[in-house]
Amino acid sequence: MGDTRETAVVKDDVALVAEAKAGSYEAFEELVNRYENKIYRLGVNITGSPEDAEDVLQEAFLKAFQHLAEFRADSRFYTWLVRIAVNESLMKLRKKRSDRSVPLEDEIGEDGEPIPRELADWKPNPEQIYAQAEIENVLRDAAQKLPATYRTVFLLRDVEDLSTAETASVLSLTEGTVKARLFRARLMLREELSKVFKRG
Repeated sequence: MGDTRETAVVKDDVALVAEAKAGSYEAFEELVNRYENKIYRLGVNITGSPEDAEDVLQEAFLKAFQHLAEFRADSRFYTWLVRIAVNESLMKLRKKRSDRSVPLEDEIGEDGEPIPRELADWKPNPEQIYAQAEIENVLRDAAQKLPATYRTVFLLRDVEDLSTAETASVLSLTEGTVKARLFRARLMLREELSKVFKRG
């Protein structure tokens, strides 16, 4: 039957979007109130900067408002908003790095790079570690060290709880590429976290 609470929220979003499209500023303000904390947190996690995250938040909602007429109700409003926020965050990173010409694309080709099988079954995954409040900051710091392409996939899948299909849609990637990047991100995080805990 699925989670009726989630269905109710989705229906509520659909109604609010319809009202906002019809000119209701109050309805759009309700959408902002509902998602601003999540979008801000996503901005901080991707850019690593509270100031940049504030800009991302403002720009994401401004663009969402300006392009609301283009939003099609065949996807969730939140997923659409996340796509805008991710693009804004990545543009911030590109501007910061433009002087060094650092490509945001990773070294995994669309056909994939062989992933060592013996590493595929490591046990503690980032979701379980993230759930432990006492090391939340350790994980956040470790995630900041990931290259942007891996960090973004990890944040959308494991922190924001988007599905593989939604993440692929937000980032304009294939599901296979999302899975490969998520796998690589988890391996890198595991390596980074193991260094931290060995030191501790």
